[in-house]
Order: sequence, then structure tokens, then C-alpha cells
Amino acid sequence: MTYEEALRYYEETAVYGSRLGLDRVRDLLAKLGDPQKQLKFVHIAGTNGKGSTAAMLASILGKAGYRTGLYTSPHLLRYNERFRVNGEEVSDQALADATERVKLAAETMADAPTQFELVTAIAFCLFQEAKCDIVVLEVGLGGRLDATNIIDTPEAAVITRIGLDHTEILGDTVEAIASEKAGIIKPGGAVVLGDQDPRVRGVVEAVCRKAGAELTESRLSELRLLSADLMGQRFAWRQYGEIAMPLLGEYQLQNACTVLNTVEVLRRRGWNITDEALLEGFRTVTWPGRFERVRKDPWLIIDGGHNPQCAQAIARSLERYFPGKKILFLMGVLADKDFEGICDALLPLARRICAVTPDSPRALAADKLCERLANEYHFTAAKPYRSVADALKAVLAAAGEDDVICVCGSLYMIGEARRELGLR
Repeated sequence: MTYEEALRYYEETAVYGSRLGLDRVRDLLAKLGDPQKQLKFVHIAGTNGKGSTAAMLASILGKAGYRTGLYTSPHLLRYNERFRVNGEEVSDQALADATERVKLAAETMADAPTQFELVTAIAFCLFQEAKCDIVVLEVGLGGRLDATNIIDTPEAAVITRIGLDHTEILGDTVEAIASEKAGIIKPGGAVVLGDQDPRVRGVVEAVCRKAGAELTESRLSELRLLSADLMGQRFAWRQYGEIAMPLLGEYQLQNACTVLNTVEVLRRRGWNITDEALLEGFRTVTWPGRFERVRKDPWLIIDGGHNPQCAQAIARSLERYFPGKKILFLMGVLADKDFEGICDALLPLARRICAVTPDSPRALAADKLCERLANEYHFTAAKPYRSVADALKAVLAAAGEDDVICVCGSLYMIGEARRELGLR
């Protein structure tokens, strides 16, 4: 199988849709020799912050000398981004070979696996082949019935911030969603809970008690911010007088606090992570598309935030770094997201909106987005564009050197924006 054939296979398997459950992926992995059973994991669930938390942990574990796998989704530009070993994307040929191996096994199954189940099995095969010491594994959707939850008890189960998203699948209350996310907690395991709504905390505490799992709670109040500007953030935590991190945004401090507590849990479980590795891991971590500063004069920020909780975090960060500024937004959203929640957070900061249609069958059309802004918010400074390229050209032409542009609303759009800007 070639790399191009592997990509076509992923497109073909998209027709099987999203069907939560573990039976298909269990059968598929059994046919593959259960590669996941030869690996150790940090398993990460949550509504927001999963990817950033995973990137920080993988960076630290790599600096500690461990061969570290990182599995995340979706990708921004290339499928290979989903599978990294020590920070490097797997090669085209390695991905094609693993895909062929999984495809041959899947073709013997009466109940065809979903695309995400196949891709998760491919990840396990890749990390097994790479002889990873540990894999940082991000949940796709939910937790309890997500394909990644086929693993045995991980070294740590981490639950980041929980909010209302995918309510049609996971439930329409934070308690219901928390229950689904807490499904990654396994008997006798170690659990790290990010700073949470008390309702979420109550659900997770109850699951931990029932499972006999050790719970470590992470609280942002433990962390002391030293400085924050557009070059990065510096903060102190317990024995660490200063930790430097290039990732921007208040929410990254919450993620960092969760990561610090997770490192302490891993140390107690025998993982040798020195203070030097921790500091260097934070200093060198990268995670594109999350309040990412990509240029100045004018400032251009990219953030893949796609739900109200994300939009509120974007707004807080824009107000922190650019106080008093009205923002030029390039925005695209999905039709099944909370449009009102996103707009309530961002519109008070908006001077102009260039609307695009994300490359997704679930996209809200750009012209419909503008109509809703006009009809529901009386915001008339919005115009639809046929492509991200056209919208970028327009917003850059409209911006002066002192202006601020923010590209946000959908991860499906962020990769295209980065490509147009010449970024990897």
C-alpha cells in the first residue's frame, strides 16, 4: 500500500460514520495481536484542553529520555500529525504499512469498524512497531465508549476541562458529560482531574471511589503567574520557582497545572522524570492552532476553539494581550455547535467578521453565518467569502499595522489557514 492509497482508504471508511462502542475495535485489535497490550499509556479525556495537555506531557516525557508516542485528532494539515514519536510525525511509509496491516484485518470482520476505530488501531500498531516506552493517548469523543478506551489501566487517566459539547451524543448536562468522560477511569488506577466545576468534581470523585482509583485534583490556584506576553508565559508552582512556556492563553496555565500534577503521579509510579526534563519539556513544547501568534504588524492569532468554552477563553486572552482593541475576525463554525454561545463571547470584541464555510459536511455556510449575525445580533459588519484564501486576503488588506486579526471558530478551518500563510 502506498501513502496515497492509505489516504484514500481513510476517506472511503468515513462512510461508516461515528458509532460509539468497544466491540468492533476489540475484535479488530485481537486480529492484530493486541498491540495495545504491549504499550503503556497516559490516557486523556475532556471537552477542552486535551490536545495541549497531551503535547505538554509528551514533550516532558521525551525530554526525560523515554521513547514517547503521541496520538491526537484531528490533524491540521497532514494525517501523519496524529501519530508522533518523540515529537516527529511518523513517516509516510510507516503509516502506509500500518494502514495496510489494519485494513487486511478489518476486511475479515462482518461489522466494519468506523474510521476512528481503524485509525486508533493503526496508532497502536505504529507505536508498537516504534517500541515506545509510553504513549500519550487523546480520547476522540467522550471516553467510556471511545475506541481509545480499549486499553487496560493506564499509568494515569487525565480529565481536562469539561463543558457542554457533543450534547446530542454525550448528554445535555455537565454531569452527564462528566460521567461519559470519567469512563476512562479503571479499577485501581491513578486519576488526575483538571480544575473543574464542582458538579464535575462530584461525578469524578464518585467514580473514583467506586473503582478504587487514586484521585489527584489540579487547581489553578496552586499556580502563580509571573509574566505573560506574546512571547510566552512564566509561572511558579510548588518547588519550581520559574517555569517558562511558549504557549499563550490563560487556559494553557490550567492545562500546565494539570500536567504538573500528572508528572507527580507518574513519578510516584516509578517514572524517572527529572526537574530538568520537566522544565525543558515545558520550554520547548509546541501545539499549533491554539492561540498561536503567527505574525505581527498586524498581529495575527490562530485558535481552533470551536465551542462556547473555547470562545470565552479566546475572548479572555484577546482582552489580556490586546486590551481595548477591537478585533478583525476570520470565522467559520460548524452548524451543530452552539452558535449563540460562541457569538456571545466573541462579538463584543468584533470590529469586522470575514466569514467562511469550513471544509466539513457539518459546516454552517458562510452566508448563513452572516445572516444569523445580522438577524440575531444586529451585527452587519460581516461578509461571506468563498474560501479561506479569499477571506485572509481581505482581512489582511483591511488591517492596519496596529490591528489584531483572529482566525477562529473551527479546527477544520485552521489547517487551511495555516497552509495559506505558509506554515506547517
